Amino acid sequence: KLLRETLKELLEFFPENFVDRAAAGLLALGLKKGDRLGMWGPNTYEWVLFQFATAKAGIILVSVNPAYQLQEVEFALKKVGVKAIVCPTQFKTQKYCDMLRKICPEIEKASPGDIKSTRLPDLRSVIVLDSRQPGMFHLEDVMQAGSSQYVQQLQDLQKTLQFDDPINIQFTSGTTGTPKGATLTHHNIVNNLCLLIPDFVLQPNTRVCVPVPLYHCFGSVGAAMSMAVHGIALVFPSAGYDGRANLVALDSERCTIIYGTPTMYVDMLNQPDFDKFNLSSVISGFVAGSPVPPELAKTIVTKMGVKEITIGYGTTENSPVTFCGSPMDNMERKSETVGYIMDHVEAKVVNPTTGQIVPLGMTGELMIRGYCVMLEYWADEAKTQECVTKNGWYKTGDIGSLDAYSYCKIEGRIKDMIIRGGENIYPAEIEQFLHTHPKVKEAQVSSNCQEGTLPLLQTLLILTLVSSCGSKLTWFKV
Repeated sequence: KLLRETLKELLEFFPENFVDRAAAGLLALGLKKGDRLGMWGPNTYEWVLFQFATAKAGIILVSVNPAYQLQEVEFALKKVGVKAIVCPTQFKTQKYCDMLRKICPEIEKASPGDIKSTRLPDLRSVIVLDSRQPGMFHLEDVMQAGSSQYVQQLQDLQKTLQFDDPINIQFTSGTTGTPKGATLTHHNIVNNLCLLIPDFVLQPNTRVCVPVPLYHCFGSVGAAMSMAVHGIALVFPSAGYDGRANLVALDSERCTIIYGTPTMYVDMLNQPDFDKFNLSSVISGFVAGSPVPPELAKTIVTKMGVKEITIGYGTTENSPVTFCGSPMDNMERKSETVGYIMDHVEAKVVNPTTGQIVPLGMTGELMIRGYCVMLEYWADEAKTQECVTKNGWYKTGDIGSLDAYSYCKIEGRIKDMIIRGGENIYPAEIEQFLHTHPKVKEAQVSSNCQEGTLPLLQTLLILTLVSSCGSKLTWFKV
């Protein structure tokens, strides 16, 4: 269903502010300030609705990966003590309600709002977005429950909210182990968005194409918050990622900006009918989420015509962006760095072993301090102390370097570094080189493979590339 149709239906039923109505409805269901509400599903209008409704009610939104399977979603919901969860019945092959019933068979016989689950002891309510289900509330129930009594309760509650209250939990695997709940505050999120969006975006008729998922900071902060803070129009091409739908949206909606990860741009560029789409309205592009190969950055400019491409870098624990380039940067900086340090954020590069700051231009572990650093990993003090120093420095786990103008180059992850013959090898460097080969669309370098154990096809592929890399890379990197 088109988003325009969804909005039209909601406006017909609830002509007043339906964010406030949804927030009041959550209070009517028994949720209180500080309770956790899980949002589990693809990009939909309701995802954004509950993002702002929970914030207004002081309820902590838990962003749940829509691809999570039984064990993963059970761990996430139990870890943070989710009291209510919002989801569609099904999306593609993901049967959300069926999975919840397998984890909590008590739902079938429970009254909505009175679930008592053995495996998820904190869960009380499931709110389904489409077809009604036994033991679950429907979205319409929530909206209708938000009567004037609860609207007044909401207004009284808002007087108690503080800027540094936790408001969002985003799961991140970090470097090792089970997912950890990076806990972000109003202060983290609002300031990161305000300092991230440059003046060039704030133009009349700005329209941002958003193929990135809302459960990730890129979507919920970089996109949804920009709509609220700056009044920017957002265009969601599809509920789940679809490269061709992105191009259709750019063309038909005359979008001026495109967000995406490097992989998304690769996918769009390689659509068979790419040339049939008119992308002349697209002025700017923002790329983040993983390292951007220089060749890809150049192709986005030359083939897509996105002249003002901007590269960003950050982590979920940093709300998320800490480095961001300028659209006016030259191609060398756009293709070889992740931009310069954002305002009101500190960065340093240290020797991972000694913790001492290294000279400019030298590589080491990148560390971040400032308003953007998360509050904690939810209910995991040990991991929090492991990643955030007593002085407030967050250890990114990334190997990088800084120049005299605060531009940063990311070489790779500490845990991904390969040591061969006593030499340190950073996979990202080799991956960027492989992208210069005309027949390579994507590249990933791993240290897990051992000589003589690869399937024949992989061995042949590697040997083919080795012949072209041997004279251009140091021997221990081949």
